[in-house]
Amino acid sequence: MGDGMATAEIDVALEKHRTELTGYCYRMLGSSFEAEDAVQDTLVRAWRSHEGFEGRSSLRSWLYRIATNVCLDMLAAGNKRARPMDLTAATPLAQAALSPRPDHTWLEPVPDARVLPSVDDPAEAAIAKESVRLAFMAALQRLPPRQRAVLILREVLAWRASEVAELLETSVASVNSALQRARATLADRADTSAEGEVSDPLDEEQQKLLERYVKAFEGYDMTALTALLHEDAVMTMPPFDLWLRGPADITGFMSTLGASCAGSRLLPVRANGLPGFAHYKPDPEGGGFAPWAVQVLELSEGRITGFHCFLDTRRWFPLFALPLHLEAESGEGEKGE
Repeated sequence: MGDGMATAEIDVALEKHRTELTGYCYRMLGSSFEAEDAVQDTLVRAWRSHEGFEGRSSLRSWLYRIATNVCLDMLAAGNKRARPMDLTAATPLAQAALSPRPDHTWLEPVPDARVLPSVDDPAEAAIAKESVRLAFMAALQRLPPRQRAVLILREVLAWRASEVAELLETSVASVNSALQRARATLADRADTSAEGEVSDPLDEEQQKLLERYVKAFEGYDMTALTALLHEDAVMTMPPFDLWLRGPADITGFMSTLGASCAGSRLLPVRANGLPGFAHYKPDPEGGGFAPWAVQVLELSEGRITGFHCFLDTRRWFPLFALPLHLEAESGEGEKGE
């Protein structure tokens, strides 16, 4: 690059790293949109300073150095994104109230395609998917920023300690110490099982579970849905801090405060290395179906253990390239009933 690479060649060389850099920044920041901003900033900085890149390291390593510095700067304010269960105790259904918190409070979902580059090694692909799952992402948010970077680079991206030390301009001993402390923090987290056991691709049992879920949800059959939920299943609805535990409270909420979702439609999506759905509910004014939530599901032992609904459709549906309206299918009423 220091030899005067043509502008078009620079653009191509930088752009080929966008997806993996977005995955790295997303793990660092916990926000889909902040990750994209960080990557854009990284690529702009790299483009502007490419003439000074002397090839002492690979282009990829150089970009990761820039991206790490961008993320550390963004994290300097100390904000840690979280899930509702990281902030409050479960709310009994009788006390359920929808209290929103600011957007920057919440760990955000992300489409797989934006953060998971195509790889040939199934084991590498599995590690990448596990490292963007919501429970793991929430655990990462508990780490100080530099420990977070060390853990991601060493354990997710499989960099050598010497490479991480060079990137962070520190010693190998400091990198190993930071990794040990990060591992200890993650080992103490209480919700390891919440990450679920999702095969890639989905195995037959998991696929059938999702098919049964779609049938139960679209039919708003609470008896059928109860049979699919783990006894400790949780339901969250950012930006509201309310979260519910157990089939009785979850289906009770859906039958009362959430009753307007009856007659909804679900379209499959892949988010955070997990199965999910775009949730459209009946639109009484315009007919058909209006966007309501992106659902991300956690599965384990043949049941649904996590049911996470991200309600800010103005942000999530364009991010997932989802339509902002669904027409009623032939034979359905004007309101999708």
